[in-house]
Amino acid sequence: MFFRSPLRAVVFCLSLTGAMLPGSGHSAETALFVPGGPESLSERLRGASSVLAAGQQVDAQELLAAALSDYRTLVQVLYDAGHFAPQVNIRLDGQEAASIQPLNAPRQINQVRITVVPGPSFRFTRAEVTPWPPHSDVERPEGFVAGQPATTGVLRDAGAAGLLAWRRAGYPKARLAGQAITANHRNNTLDARLTMAPGAQLRFGTLQLETPSAVRAEAVQRIAGLPTGEIYHPDLLSKSATRLRRTGAFSTVTLGAKEQSNPDGTLDYIVRVEDMPPRRLTFGAELSSSDGVELTATWMHRNLFGGAEKLRFETRLSGLGSSNDLDGRIALRLDQPATLGPDDNLFYMVEAERLDEEHYTATQGLGGIGVRRVYSEHLFAEAGIGFNSILATDAFGKRRFKYIAGVLRAEYDKRNSRVDATQGYFLNARVSPFLGLDNTDDGLQVKLDGRIYHGLGGSDRLVLAGRAQLGSVIGPSLSNTAPTMLFFSGGAGSVRGHEYQSLGIPVGSNSAGGRGYLALSGELRGKITDKLSLVGFFDIGYVDSDAFVSSRSQSHSGAGFGLRYDVAGIGPLRVDFAYPVDGGTEDGLQFYIGIGQAF
Repeated sequence: MFFRSPLRAVVFCLSLTGAMLPGSGHSAETALFVPGGPESLSERLRGASSVLAAGQQVDAQELLAAALSDYRTLVQVLYDAGHFAPQVNIRLDGQEAASIQPLNAPRQINQVRITVVPGPSFRFTRAEVTPWPPHSDVERPEGFVAGQPATTGVLRDAGAAGLLAWRRAGYPKARLAGQAITANHRNNTLDARLTMAPGAQLRFGTLQLETPSAVRAEAVQRIAGLPTGEIYHPDLLSKSATRLRRTGAFSTVTLGAKEQSNPDGTLDYIVRVEDMPPRRLTFGAELSSSDGVELTATWMHRNLFGGAEKLRFETRLSGLGSSNDLDGRIALRLDQPATLGPDDNLFYMVEAERLDEEHYTATQGLGGIGVRRVYSEHLFAEAGIGFNSILATDAFGKRRFKYIAGVLRAEYDKRNSRVDATQGYFLNARVSPFLGLDNTDDGLQVKLDGRIYHGLGGSDRLVLAGRAQLGSVIGPSLSNTAPTMLFFSGGAGSVRGHEYQSLGIPVGSNSAGGRGYLALSGELRGKITDKLSLVGFFDIGYVDSDAFVSSRSQSHSGAGFGLRYDVAGIGPLRVDFAYPVDGGTEDGLQFYIGIGQAF
């Protein structure tokens, strides 16, 4: 065909293109019917259907494609629910979608009707996974038993359990070799036999670093601690990957086995890592009406010498805007991973601090060395020894204390979140024996911190939280103990509604810290929206001149309410308003602003 005018050619092509293309976006009426089926099954089918999701403002060609894909999708949902003889009809303007040729799609579809007849539920007549390793600690799925409802989900679980059982028995190359599944539609039963191919039992070989990293390959191997020569177990492999992630030097860690085992019955592994930026700088701030502003900053190097050594430098400046002079702290800590073993870190620390508190002033410096052992993702412990020198002035006058002090500390964290827990608990215990030098008394300091969280309802929109803090100094008298080792109560970390460290032991016209300490806090946290929460709280604290609190101890309490606004990646922004309930204070309303929950 020949056109003398170019304009006529363009008009013809546009007309031809418009005739070949399906109609433009059009809203189709959609509906799904499941006669005889439960509402829960209907909801699952609706959620899985592509054509129901695409029924609004989509052209006919796309609607037909979605309908054709739905046959397989909906049948799979029915199989997962144990219906192995279903009937699925998808009609577009009364015509079965499967009978429509894709190249002859209608220009417009006005109505979509899906009818699903689930059919009967099937049950297992045979449910076998063979072979199964002897003395395995992996249990077969409870539902994979003759007479139980048959679903594809149970079949998948049975296959996964078989693989896990063999791998936990030391067979890392175990695989599902075959599955014989027969449906008897007359009896509505399913015969299922899964056959495992365990392969050979293998031992761990060597670990090889495949990707470039600023951390030396030798250090990666040492930190991972792959148990070369031991019989394979997936938990041991997972532990090696966790050790590498725990250093903080890597953003991703992947451990994978080589395709072929070695002739000596060992299997080598390859590790792929991606380095984190080597340096990190963070800032923090907290404001209270009595303590003023506290500013903190932390600088960290994640890989100081190429062995994932972590150097952490911390500074704190507090008391800005308060009636007291400024306090300051500088601390430096170096952690060397896998120094004494794959789960043991050696650390060194030095610290200098100036404290100007309500009832004492002190300048102290300390240095020490210690070991940190990680027992699991929830539990770690530290042991260290060092030297501490303190120059202090308090109710007993100006004195210098010198100690050789040891530290034993353990932490067990089972919270579901470190910044905003709704379930679980947290325990921290610290025992510090100290040997006095130059006429300084010997003794023992104990600190315990326990927290518990319980969400009410399935969505945890209401949370009960509780905290108990216990402190004790055993051995020296009150006047012969450094004030930095004694205990005061009051402020954001103990009893809100009272000024920071406002409660101590009367000494003449002044106050000193106590040798015994107990603080209890309770909160009820309720979500108003997904971001905003309202909190009510009550705190009570006890301080005693003896090593343990009693009915004769000094005490005070406070109560109030607070608001939390959740910021993704940071935690809730916190503001608390508290008023003294008991304790003979005239401080009045106190407020506290910070990041994260109070505990």
